[in-house]
Amino acid sequence: MSRSDESYGQRSLTWVDRFGVWLSQRAILRHLPKRDALSVLDIGCGYHATQLMSLKDRIKIGVGIDFAVATGLKSQPGFEWHEGAVEECLPKLSESTFDAILMISVLEHLADPEAALARVRKLLRPQGVLLINVPTWRGKWWLELSAFRLGLSPKVEMDDHKMYYDVRDLWPRLVAAGFKPSHIHLRYHKFGLNLFATATSDE
Repeated sequence: MSRSDESYGQRSLTWVDRFGVWLSQRAILRHLPKRDALSVLDIGCGYHATQLMSLKDRIKIGVGIDFAVATGLKSQPGFEWHEGAVEECLPKLSESTFDAILMISVLEHLADPEAALARVRKLLRPQGVLLINVPTWRGKWWLELSAFRLGLSPKVEMDDHKMYYDVRDLWPRLVAAGFKPSHIHLRYHKFGLNLFATATSDE
């Protein structure tokens, strides 16, 4: 399989991957809007849509995008799935629809992250929040060691990375997408190997 037809988690995950998913889940819960009946889009949701399904009790409408989604998820009420590349699926979604959009370990795989971020901002409702997790340049060394030498992470994922991000890389892209600086917050997490960002729409 190549990255062009494989979703994250379609093969079994190592303990390193599961730990990373758990850390991301904690960050998502911390920054998700503090109400229920949310409309949530998870871009790059993964084969089992782990993050999206963990929010099941707080979601009114859940939408997941990835190359492939487990068959068992497709009968879940209140959820909608789009299988394909992010760039192909985003234009099919209606603007001003989502209270929260997740881009967890996705942006680094996109050839045109600026276009994706601009489209994502339009999909948010007023006061909707975009949550992003990206690997940092510091994390590049560990991720490649883990994948290429230790076999603790999927090699296909790391081979597909097109960019790593620090604050000075991600912040201007969010501003260019239309988010106001006062509505952008960034912090390093996962021991500095990742950067977590929240960007809130004011429109």
